[in-house]
Parts: sequence; structure tokens; C-alpha cells
Amino acid sequence: MSSVIVCSGPHDGHVSPMLGVARRLIDRGHRVRFLTGPAYQDAVEAIGAEFLLLGPGAEHATESSAATGVQAIREGIRGLVIEPARGQYLPLAAAVAAEPTDAVLAEVTFVGAATLSRLPRNERPPIIACGILPLTLSSRDCAPYGSGLAPGKGPGARLRNQAMNWLVSNVVLKDSQRQVDALTRELVGVGLDGLFILDWARRTELIAQFTVEEFEYPRSDAPGNLRFFGPMSRHAASASVTPKPEWWGDLDGSRPVVYVTQGTVSNEDFTALVGPTLEGLAGEDVTVVVSTGRRPLDALPPLPANARAAEFLPDAELLPKVDVYVTNGGYGGLHYAMENGVPIVVAGDTEDKPEGAARVAWAGVGTNLKTGRPKPDAIRDAVRKVLGDGRYRAGSQRIGAAIAASPGVDGLIDEMEAMLRIGVNRANIAGDRPEAER
Repeated sequence: MSSVIVCSGPHDGHVSPMLGVARRLIDRGHRVRFLTGPAYQDAVEAIGAEFLLLGPGAEHATESSAATGVQAIREGIRGLVIEPARGQYLPLAAAVAAEPTDAVLAEVTFVGAATLSRLPRNERPPIIACGILPLTLSSRDCAPYGSGLAPGKGPGARLRNQAMNWLVSNVVLKDSQRQVDALTRELVGVGLDGLFILDWARRTELIAQFTVEEFEYPRSDAPGNLRFFGPMSRHAASASVTPKPEWWGDLDGSRPVVYVTQGTVSNEDFTALVGPTLEGLAGEDVTVVVSTGRRPLDALPPLPANARAAEFLPDAELLPKVDVYVTNGGYGGLHYAMENGVPIVVAGDTEDKPEGAARVAWAGVGTNLKTGRPKPDAIRDAVRKVLGDGRYRAGSQRIGAAIAASPGVDGLIDEMEAMLRIGVNRANIAGDRPEAER
């Protein structure tokens, strides 16, 4: 049995996949301590893990930002990296010191693990960075993370990508880079040494990306410690405890079902996506299903005759009935749709959502409206397009087949156990190799 610390920022979309990993670790006989915010203590203890509390400045979720573009990147670094740094690192370091720790598994925004990774290997346990967001690693083959741009093709696209990457690291995030470097020096006595903020996982023993290669941009300069395991949604309980609404029988296959949700985070303003979807599809021969993400139903605009709503729905049972998924682009929801072969209409422009949206279009699984506040007519036209063109469903089914074949959380644990049995091969860590070899 190994002793493992699992770390997550206090956000539903971050904690949920890490709980799936922790649950399976416990099933396989490992001791798990789970470091996160107080809102998740009951959920952590319910799976049999020991709850560890984040420190001041990190224990509560930051408010969702409405910023887009460059400002969204800066605010994301501030809210997810700079502000919670001490409150994440100090309890993590204390937990490592309190008892022998064989490995630390942390979702990729958890800067406490990034800080720990700056210590020499003989002074810390192996670290596994878990990719719960679209892959953040910079690459000469890709536009910078947060730009929402697909890689492009040909030498011109590569020149564009390289120029944009230089601009982001040397201008846009220059001050953020300096602040993170200073924080790291203060906490562990060593700075970033030129490592770009979003590339911290290169210095870990394993990058476990929670998707399949078919839904991620290819990188010819990807580090040797990168692995794809598929989404953790595959390991949710098969029997949902979420009660079905009284209108469930209306989903009888007599007409197409369009499922729209703004998730459980960006659901304060339903005029962004849910409202325009209801309006745009009110006259269509479809059934529109709305989930409010646990918000009261009276927060919704009036429902047209062809719409049904619930605060929360059993996605595992709903999505096999769905013909089009309309979403603001949350990473977990996108994978749930593709796992079920459902084509997607995506409209998201905050946080990580432009990156997920861009991958939807790039992978051919749906259409990207390239805004977080689409017009009703744009949604109607996009739904018609996706329903009428079988290539989108075929694309989603292709990704779904790759998800079904992926190793999932058991593959991740197998790799961790093998790594701990034989020791870490340092040559596989890109951060320890000269730049010319990457």
C-alpha cells in the first residue's frame, strides 16, 4: 500500500475528477489524503479519504471572471496561481513532512504542487500533474494557451504560433512570471529558472492528461512524461442517485433532444446561453432540456412549450437520449458528450472555455460559435447544422470510441504503481533535458 496525497483547488470541476481518482486509489488499497477546500470535506470523507484543509487565501473558490482574451489569462494566473500559492503549498508541505508520502497527485492548476516540484527530487515525493483542463503546455506547434486558436497548418502557422508564444511569455505574462518566480523563491528557496508558468508540469514525474490524443493538438516537442488516460467521467457510478424529473418520460425518442447547460460554475446569468437557446429553439420540432447546475428553477427565463428543466440531471442516463449538446465548453461536459457520441454546439469565451471550444471545431465533433453570448438565431442555425450533418455525430462517435479504449484511472494508477516500484527514470522528464534535446 502506498500513501498518496491528492490535491485540488476548491472548484467543482476540479474536485470532481480528482475525487474519481482518489476513490479508485482507495479501492486498490492505497491510503489517500485529499487536500482541498472546506466545502468538499463531506465528499472527501464519503469515499474513505482523509480530509486535509487548504490554508488561508486558498480554501475558498475565487469568483468566476467574465474577462476574455489576454485579460482572462492574466486574471486566471492571479486567481488560480498567485493568490492561493501560500495557502496551497504550506499545508501540502506540512502533510508531506507529517508522514512518509509516496506520491502527490495534483490537478494542473494546483500551484502548491508546482512549487513543491521546484525542490530537488531527493527532497520531495514524485509528483503527478493531472490535466483536468485542455493541455496547457506551450509548444512551437500550437498557439498559446488561452488564445482559443487551433494550431493551423504549414510553416506560416508555425511562425505565427512561435511569435505568439514569445509575446505571451515575454510581454503579456511577464509581470505574472516575475511574481510567481518571487513566490517560489520565498517558499522553497529556488525560482522558476526560466520555466514558463504554464509549463510547470514538465518538471514532474508524470503528466496525466484526462483526455484522449484525438481531442488534443499534436505537439512534436511534447515532453516524454506526457500520457493520455481518457476522461475520469468514465469511472462515475453507473447507477445515478440523482432523481429523474417527472417529465423524464417525454424523452421518448419521438423528436430530437437538445440539452443545454451552463455547468455548475458559470451559471449566474442564464441570459448568456440558456436563455438564447430557449428563445432560438422555441419554434423548432425538438425537445429542449435545461439543467441549471443546482440553481433554483425560478432563475430561468420562462420556458417555451417544447422545453423541460431541472436543477440537476443524471448525465449518464440523459446523454444517450440527447441529439445535440449545447454548452459553454466545460472540459468534463465536453467529454461526457463525446463519450456518448453526441455532437456539440459550444459557446464559451471565459476561463479555459475558449480552448475547449476550439478543440470541438478542430476535432470535427461540433461547431464553435466563438462567443459566450450567442444570439438566438445563431444557436438555432448551429443546432440545425449539427442535426443535419452526420459528420458531427460521426466525429463525436470517433472520439467516443477512443475514450472507450482509453486506460482511464486504472491506467493512471498502474503507471503510478510501476513508477514507485522501479523508481523514476529521470531521463523521461523534459525539464531535466537540455533545450536542444526537446
